[in-house]
Amino acid sequence: MSVIEIKNLVKIYNGSAVQVTAVNGVDLTIEEGEFTAIVGPSGSGKTTLLNMIGGLDSPTSGTIVVDNTDLSTLNKKQLVDYRLHNIGFVFQAYNLIPVLTAKENVSFIMELQGTKKDILTQRTKNILENVGLGDRLNSRPNQLSGGQQQRVAVARALASKPKFVIADEPTANLDSKSTENLLDIMEELNRKENITFIFSTHDQRVVKKARRVIVLEDGKIVKDERRK
Repeated sequence: MSVIEIKNLVKIYNGSAVQVTAVNGVDLTIEEGEFTAIVGPSGSGKTTLLNMIGGLDSPTSGTIVVDNTDLSTLNKKQLVDYRLHNIGFVFQAYNLIPVLTAKENVSFIMELQGTKKDILTQRTKNILENVGLGDRLNSRPNQLSGGQQQRVAVARALASKPKFVIADEPTANLDSKSTENLLDIMEELNRKENITFIFSTHDQRVVKKARRVIVLEDGKIVKDERRK
C-alpha cells in the first residue's frame, strides 16, 4: 500500500541573481514499510524533496498526496497537525532541546499529541530501552555522545508512532560504530513495526542497508533500484 504519491513535483527558488530549480518534475511512490535511501551529489535536491514530503516546504507545482490527503490543500495549522501525527523527523544536527533530559526530549512530542501520562511514561521508557539508552533516561544532551544523542533523536521520532520517518543525513556526524548501531536499530524497528523510513544520505553504509535506492541528479530521478 502506498503512503506517499508524488506527481510532477517542482521546486524553484528565486534568488537575487539566479533562479534555481531544486526539484524538477519528480514522480515517486513510496510504499508502506519501505527502507529507502535518496542519494545524489550536493545540490541534487535530496533535502528539498524531503522537506516538501515533510510539509516543511511547499512545492512550486505538482502534488504530494499522503494517505489520500493532498498536502497543498492544508493550511498552516493543518500542516502542523500533519507533521505532528504522521511524521518522525531525524536531522543531522540532532535538534534535541538542551535543557531537557533524554526522556523529556522523547516524551515532548507525545505531550503535544495529548497522550495520556501513564502511556507516555511507559512508551518513553520502552523506546529508549529499544535504542540502548535505558540507563540514560535522565541524561541531558551535553552528557551524551554524538551517537547517543542521535539515538535519542531516533527515539523521539518513533515515540509518536508516525506513519513514516524522514531522516536527513542522520549519520553525517557519527563514527562508524555509532552509525552501524543506529542503522541496526532503525532497520529492526522498520521490520518489527513496519514504519516507513526515507533517508537522504551521502553515506554508503546507509545505502548498503537500504532496500530501495533512489538517485537524484539536478533535481531529477535518474535511477530507482529496489532490492530484496
